[in-house]
Amino acid sequence: MNRVYVIKCSDYSQVDEKLEKLLLMMGGMNRFVKAGERIVLKANLLAPAKPEKAVTTHPAIVSAAAKMVKKEGASSVIADSPGYPHNKKLLERVYKTCGMYEAAKESGIEVNLDMTLQTVDFPEGKLIKHFKIINPVVQADGVFNLCKLKTHSFMIMTGAVKNIFGVIPGLVKTGFHAKLQDKNIFARMCLDLSEYVSPRISIMDAVVGMEGNGPQNGIPRNIGLLLASRNSLALDVVAGEIMGLDRKKNPLLLEAEKCGLLPNRLEQVEVIGADKAELRVPDFKLPSTLSTGFSSFSLAVMIPMFKDLMSVQPKIIKDKCVACGVCQEACPVKVISVNNGLFQIDRKKCIRCYCCQEMCQHDAIELCSSFLYRLFNR
Repeated sequence: MNRVYVIKCSDYSQVDEKLEKLLLMMGGMNRFVKAGERIVLKANLLAPAKPEKAVTTHPAIVSAAAKMVKKEGASSVIADSPGYPHNKKLLERVYKTCGMYEAAKESGIEVNLDMTLQTVDFPEGKLIKHFKIINPVVQADGVFNLCKLKTHSFMIMTGAVKNIFGVIPGLVKTGFHAKLQDKNIFARMCLDLSEYVSPRISIMDAVVGMEGNGPQNGIPRNIGLLLASRNSLALDVVAGEIMGLDRKKNPLLLEAEKCGLLPNRLEQVEVIGADKAELRVPDFKLPSTLSTGFSSFSLAVMIPMFKDLMSVQPKIIKDKCVACGVCQEACPVKVISVNNGLFQIDRKKCIRCYCCQEMCQHDAIELCSSFLYRLFNR
């Protein structure tokens, strides 16, 4: 279960061939799906972004997986719930911009337009015992987790486990950010949710990943790999190594260790198809929020001056802002207001979850030192 399979894939035109080889290394697609089953292909569809921006799972990955499922006599549907209001019009826009309609047409499958949801019980959860989840995931026979290797300003990285957060409908996600302001506690929720959904396989798009201040406004980075595992956590351990992310600064792995979940470190993972020593991408840029080394919870109990000196503050860049209001909708504690057509963030009430920066499609929110913010914004 703690095996991660890796294959080189330098270009998305190679994905059909490379993904088939990758799955053969794991025993073939028939190990993961049976004839007559209904499979949800859970892609990372954070926002309506073109594939070349590396914000979302590339449609070539989704199409290739769908064709392999279909070959086994099963059906599949592309599904996700981006971080916007959960409605059909916005979801259709995401599918169109991200290339999911093309992927569905090429592979002969569907995209999900079912807007219903269900509340599910998960008594085994270490933190969360109930989740609201989009209906197609609840009704599916199985879930394939088609994630993207990216940085994340709040969680430092987003990969297989964090991708499952997309089964939570739309702005219901903001409730978790409001209640779980500490990234370590938020990581524990993500682990519970991943355990509940329990994807049969996780396939990571690392052909082109994202570095810098992801998950939407980072920089595309050529990596040239496809990865897969039965264990989402194992995949994230390897993804962290590719990024050069110290596990001591990875809240997901630290919480996994506290919860007794394995693997939570590289030596507990068997990597097949690549040398562990050669996985790391040189000079991979991690989020600027990593430099603080403090969670929002630990900062909250410090003296205000030290909190300001050490934290990273989201700041709206007026020249780039188009006043679309997405940041205001995404803010879980509603501290973004508009005055004379200009949006502004209440710095004193900001919980530093970076949802505003995550959802801004115009790169109009930068992350900077709160000390510098105070110095140059008096």
